[in-house]
Amino acid sequence: MQYLTAHPDFLSAAAWLPIGLALAIFACRRFAKRELAHRVRSHARHWQILPVAAALGVLLLPALGFAQDAATAPPPVPDKGDTAWMLTSTALVLLMSVPALALFYGGLVRTKNMLSVLMQVFVGFSLITVLWCVYGYSLAFTGGNAFFGGFSRLFLNGVFDPATGVFSLGATFSKGTPMYELVFVAFQATFAAI
Repeated sequence: MQYLTAHPDFLSAAAWLPIGLALAIFACRRFAKRELAHRVRSHARHWQILPVAAALGVLLLPALGFAQDAATAPPPVPDKGDTAWMLTSTALVLLMSVPALALFYGGLVRTKNMLSVLMQVFVGFSLITVLWCVYGYSLAFTGGNAFFGGFSRLFLNGVFDPATGVFSLGATFSKGTPMYELVFVAFQATFAAI
């Protein structure tokens, strides 16, 4: 008993699953032998269901451990590598749009109009980025109707809680891989502005 109090995770599902399976297999094998012996003797008894009920009870015992593990599971934490890669990707797309696109469009005009085209690309990129943060992200990535999303993230409402200092987590396409929603907003803003 002292081991159980010193190691509370002993009673978790990982510890009970092999024990439960071994007991269930043992009970089912005993029931099969007993059932065969009773059929030879001719009549069945009502209490023969008891080993099957015990085996099912033993099989369901690990579910209690799984429920306890799920209730006490810590909140998911974004991986630092995933966040760093998303920020790197955002910077690469930013470089692809502002300087590269501005230089490309600038090469299509006369030399005297080069500065004008550079400023047009920069102002256009900046304006779309601000509009993306105001309402574009909310319309694109929140629940709404069949055509566009809702206004739950208008002005990036709920992305950061200043009272607790916690950033909200956004869902990704990979299961169990959370990501900071603000990083996702910045990544998608670069594509919206390009």
